[in-house]
Amino acid sequence: MKKFGLTLLAAFIGGGIALGTYKVFENKYTDNMTFQEKQKVYFASNPSAPITSSAGEVDFTQAAAAVTPAVVYIRVTYSNTSSNSDQDQLQQLFGNMFGQRSQPQGVQMASGSGVIISPDGYIVTNNHVVEKADKITVNTNDHRTFQAKVIGTDPNTDLALIKIDASNLPIVKFGNSDDAKVGEWVLAVGNPFNLTSTVTAGIVSAKGRNIGIIGNEDNQDESPFGRSGNQGQPRAANKAIESFIQTDAAINPGNSGGALVNTKGELIGINAAIASHTGSYEGYGFAIPINLAKKVLNDIEKYGAVKRGFVGVSFTQLDPDVAQTLHIDNTTGLYVKDLVHGGGAEAAGIKAGDVITKVDGSPIYESSDLQERVGELQPGDKVHLTVLRDGAEKEFTVTLKADAPPAARTAAAPSKSAAELFNKLGASFMPLNNSQKAKFHVNSGVIVTQVRPGRLFDDTEIPVGSVITSINKRPIGSIADMDNAITNTRNGLLVISGVYPDGTSFSNTFQVQ
Repeated sequence: MKKFGLTLLAAFIGGGIALGTYKVFENKYTDNMTFQEKQKVYFASNPSAPITSSAGEVDFTQAAAAVTPAVVYIRVTYSNTSSNSDQDQLQQLFGNMFGQRSQPQGVQMASGSGVIISPDGYIVTNNHVVEKADKITVNTNDHRTFQAKVIGTDPNTDLALIKIDASNLPIVKFGNSDDAKVGEWVLAVGNPFNLTSTVTAGIVSAKGRNIGIIGNEDNQDESPFGRSGNQGQPRAANKAIESFIQTDAAINPGNSGGALVNTKGELIGINAAIASHTGSYEGYGFAIPINLAKKVLNDIEKYGAVKRGFVGVSFTQLDPDVAQTLHIDNTTGLYVKDLVHGGGAEAAGIKAGDVITKVDGSPIYESSDLQERVGELQPGDKVHLTVLRDGAEKEFTVTLKADAPPAARTAAAPSKSAAELFNKLGASFMPLNNSQKAKFHVNSGVIVTQVRPGRLFDDTEIPVGSVITSINKRPIGSIADMDNAITNTRNGLLVISGVYPDGTSFSNTFQVQ
């Protein structure tokens, strides 16, 4: 009995030491982890019973209970001064379907959904939900309210990462969107018509859908997607990445940015669009695959912007009509029209007139098959492409190249929350590293990693690559310094000083309204 008692005591002590060591590890290292790694830490310290898939008996209660606490209701306010014609067109496309925007009079409002992906307050939503926001209010499922700031956005995938100041939040576990099968049950969780925490069920109707909805805002709303059709027409070149998961789960205005999960309660997509003649549910919803979103969100959190690699080709998706026009036999694949000079494809030996038929061994039937795979990778990563040339297959290994850097600059209020003023700047930032400090000859500062259209930094032409060294004469070395400085205004004025990418100093004064 004495021996048993000592053994039990030793087990308790060992368990306590292990738990304490784990907590130290958790607090010390999570700042440098990806969102996937943070989730592993979270679920290791918060174990739960496995959720049974409903492939047989239809029962979604476990999945709904696991996901609903981590889906939030997002409300945004914005003024007419932060809008422009392109954004108004995007509002008509996305906002009227999902964002529930009010009539454009004075201060405008919109709403949508978001998914908590990290217990320290990071939330994924759609770019079109928050792109014009001056103020972002997040309501959690347990009826708490927070102000959020935009960490960064990616218009090319319609994703945004925002953050609230909170801890120990429930999260939705990442799934693997590549494993999703057409015909399997899925749940859409969000806040349609301001009805918070609504769960609807359906199936995966299709995968890899490219519906031409991102990056073509100038087209008229003649189709149920809010776009004129482009069948048989080569798509205009843009950097949009579309490879949507299509579902018939009921998605309505307010669902934008919400979760698409499998019956294990795993996040496989972020709801982004619907096809409808009325603006409400007609059976066709579209979600951004989480495998693509993971890369985008990790880049934004780590670098302040997305680091995207490019193959370096412009192409036309083949079908029988296009093949007949081009006088070629292949009716599937991507016909290479041109190559980017100095790009990865040119360096690998790919030529205009080649037909790309496979990426990393997987057949290419639509442009989204290539775009999604490349969109998950970084500059410097390699992809293996199979092309058809003169009737024979050839293999090429392409090293993805980064996009061209932004051009350097050639020419020389009432109390608001820090988050609200931060969003008004319309930019993302990262602290300077030692090499950047040496390059710009400064002791501290933050570098601008992204500038969003129509906001203060865009209006005053402070480009990506600029360094902010002080705000209201307070030295800046971190995002926290910015939060403290931007709330210290005199007569509603915000004085921001720094260095342009070309080394020219600047000092701009903003009227904060």
